[in-house]
Amino acid sequence: MVSTLFADAAEVRRRLDTVGYLVDEGTATALYLSAVLHRPLLLEGEPGVGKTSAAKALAEALATPLIRLQCYEGLSAGEALYEWNYQRQLLAIRLTETTERRLTDADLFTEEFLQDRPLLRAVRHRGPLPPVLLIDEIDRADDEFEALLLEFLGEAAITVPELGTFTAPRPPLVVLTSNRSRELHDALRRRCLYHWIDFPTPERAVEILRRSVPSAGEPLIASAADFVGRVRALELDKPPGMAEAIDWVAALSALDVSRLARRDVLRTLSTLAKSPDDRVAVADALDDLEHAREAAP
Repeated sequence: MVSTLFADAAEVRRRLDTVGYLVDEGTATALYLSAVLHRPLLLEGEPGVGKTSAAKALAEALATPLIRLQCYEGLSAGEALYEWNYQRQLLAIRLTETTERRLTDADLFTEEFLQDRPLLRAVRHRGPLPPVLLIDEIDRADDEFEALLLEFLGEAAITVPELGTFTAPRPPLVVLTSNRSRELHDALRRRCLYHWIDFPTPERAVEILRRSVPSAGEPLIASAADFVGRVRALELDKPPGMAEAIDWVAALSALDVSRLARRDVLRTLSTLAKSPDDRVAVADALDDLEHAREAAP
């Protein structure tokens, strides 16, 4: 049973920790309840706070396949659910043209010609453990695509008109992520548990940087974490998330920076500020750098 995957939320934290994902109590509890209750989990939060990484870490911790569906505008049912292998169907028709037998729809629309896409692949998975299905950035998909998900999210099932309904023997662990670029419909939200991932506390941010960039020294990590916190307090179009912070510290480490200085910030801004206006705002805020350096050991 899926509920036996984890004894409790504390075990979720421990097992994710072993694969390098430092999770807070709230996120660990949400992942645990999603597994126990067999309910999809909708994770929202700013870009770069670790929503996608949570699903990846969950699959790695369980040693089960990660099936990923990357959403985008115009995503179709055929790309997400299933398609028919028309080339094989056409070949089958041609092979029988020289015989008296004529293929019917019942001959052509069978599982032999069915091509699984991510959702049906998750439903038909037959491994020892259920897979983790990541439906990434669902807010980028169209409203119509949300409607296609409702049967799957509510029943762990997909109906193929020609064949009937496929139901997962064990519901997959479904994680949906959203950056809130648009509001999701209530019908989708009702079928999911919900959790908002905040930007980490300063202490957790330091620990995440320490684990993610082991080549960086403690003084650099401490001052960089402090500086990122100050940058996030600015009025930016796209405040840096942990993904940007990790990239930034990795860039500084690659440049053999051991203690943060103004020149180092300016030459690595491309990893931290992702728009022209934000680059100007961060550059103008460099007077605060001295405070970050004083905070470093």
